[in-house]
Amino acid sequence: MREALWNRRFAAYSQAYPELAEEFTRRMEGKLPKNWNEQAESHVKTVALRSQSIASRQASQQSLNSLAPTLPEMLGGSADLSPSNNTFWEGAWDIEPDQPNGNYMRYGVREFGMSAVMNGIALHGGFIPFGGTFLVFSDYARNAIRVAALSHIHAIYVYTHDSIGLGEDGPTHQPVEHLVSLRAMPGVTLWRPCDAVESAVAWKRAIEDKTGPHVLVFSRQKLPHQLRRADQLTLIERGGYVLREHEGRYGAQPDIILIATGSEVAIAMEAALMLNRQGVGARVVSMPCTSEFDKQPQHYRDAVLPPEVPCRIAVEAGSTLGWHKYVGCSGRVIGIDSFGESAPASRLFEHFGLTTEKLISVAHLA
Repeated sequence: MREALWNRRFAAYSQAYPELAEEFTRRMEGKLPKNWNEQAESHVKTVALRSQSIASRQASQQSLNSLAPTLPEMLGGSADLSPSNNTFWEGAWDIEPDQPNGNYMRYGVREFGMSAVMNGIALHGGFIPFGGTFLVFSDYARNAIRVAALSHIHAIYVYTHDSIGLGEDGPTHQPVEHLVSLRAMPGVTLWRPCDAVESAVAWKRAIEDKTGPHVLVFSRQKLPHQLRRADQLTLIERGGYVLREHEGRYGAQPDIILIATGSEVAIAMEAALMLNRQGVGARVVSMPCTSEFDKQPQHYRDAVLPPEVPCRIAVEAGSTLGWHKYVGCSGRVIGIDSFGESAPASRLFEHFGLTTEKLISVAHLA
């Protein structure tokens, strides 16, 4: 039936533009442009060279501005939060009754409806649907996400405002248990990038990996750019990698490993710098996608998290559940196992102990 839909839909276009018929057939079959790898990798390298310290939701929009023009099958949208989710890119235009050929849907406050529609669009074929809302509102979309995971549907859920970084919006809008809950769902690939570069990689993988749904989690607040070598850019796709190595004078292995995601990577980087100055060899592992890291060969995972280094600390602005898998029995986890509060973001991070000082203090006790 799907083949019949494809044929009916593109028969007229193929006759009018025979030179494009092959490419449109490829897209309807879910294949990306022949030069996709070159285009996507060029975008990641360009973002790395820009060295911008911006909110990852803004970085997400920049990735859409760069990648979407090469993908006319991209069909975006948002549940009444387009300006906040940054999902409306430069080449987007609204789908309206008199403009059915648009590529952006205004879903209204209908998180479940939006997600269910995205699933149907993806199953039809010929489109790469994505839709945005706040991470805390993923609760309303959960049934649709689960169906996408069960059915291996290639839909991309964009969730912004990912932590207590919302600040004054208060605990009703501050997600705490949502990251671990979505990670626990089989078949869901969740990315929580720490800067614009990891955000670009997250979009690249979400577009090209068609094995199931992807959840892209972005910040409201600015995140500092992290310096990387060229080889580290390629390692991001593995889900977890060594972002900062300990100072060599402390031996072949680090004394302690700090693991972090998203906005907390910056905290880990600052703490590692201070610990190294204090004579403690600290390695920083950025783990934007735990499920991708878990798929890596054992030798790679052991290289990133050496079994002979049991002193580990994980830090994330969310539930601590699940992180002991990576820190081990003797490791520590810094997170939030309560609901948030209403206050400026900087005060909240201090209140909940998500600071460089707290991480250093825990490291000395570990």
